[in-house]
Amino acid sequence: MKRYDGLSEVSLIINNRERRVPVRPGDTLLRTLRETLGMVGSKMGCENGDCGACTVLVDGKPIKSCITLTLDAVDRSVTTIEGLEDEPIQQTFLDHYGFQCGFCTPGMLLNAHALLETHPDADAETVRCWMESNLCRCTGYEPIEMAIDAARERYRREGSRRR
Repeated sequence: MKRYDGLSEVSLIINNRERRVPVRPGDTLLRTLRETLGMVGSKMGCENGDCGACTVLVDGKPIKSCITLTLDAVDRSVTTIEGLEDEPIQQTFLDHYGFQCGFCTPGMLLNAHALLETHPDADAETVRCWMESNLCRCTGYEPIEMAIDAARERYRREGSRRR
């Protein structure tokens, strides 16, 4: 096990680009993304892993970056909302009004994208179960579920642009 003391420079792979960043052992991935790298798409909500606004993908799996240490992401692939360019899920959220204020939207999009990548034939119950880790205070979840359903069809037809 590698031991980190004080400030260390580590290498992170963020949105398919290697980034060298200084971190302290207790820095969360969310704070590193927002404060060190200026990537403010992931939102700081509850800071205890409950709301999902900070969701990013690590090696394709959704994680809560507010409770994940930056050091746990070293040598792993991190995808933020800034790296989820031109995926069908983004357009279907727009088409089906899957957002209102937009605060939760980055986490919702990343979680929904990971869902469709790992469960391309997810039924309504699977979608609801998967998405319950992301909270939205503005809208009902019906437009979000409709957006995910529409994206599922587009992913089937067009595939993910990340593959």
